[in-house]
Amino acid sequence: MMLDRRLRELSMTPLSQDAARVEVARLEALAERAYDEMYETRSPAGLFSELKDLFVEAIGVARRAGLTADAERLIKRLEHCRKVYRSQFSSF
Repeated sequence: MMLDRRLRELSMTPLSQDAARVEVARLEALAERAYDEMYETRSPAGLFSELKDLFVEAIGVARRAGLTADAERLIKRLEHCRKVYRSQFSSF
């Protein structure tokens, strides 16, 4: 995961808005899956870390492509996930 992100950041070819939307949707789906899986494990910290990384990457892709509304929506969702984690899982 980390290597893939670094390779994308080094890429000199910016994504078109359509390609960025596809990538944002893919990353968001992976983040949401990690969110759901937090409820199924006894050690949610790793999944929360993965969730954060995926949302941050999706936000970056959206921003670089000029998808401001998507970036703002993802920021709000990430903040919600943080609040849920802190309130429900912080004792783990």
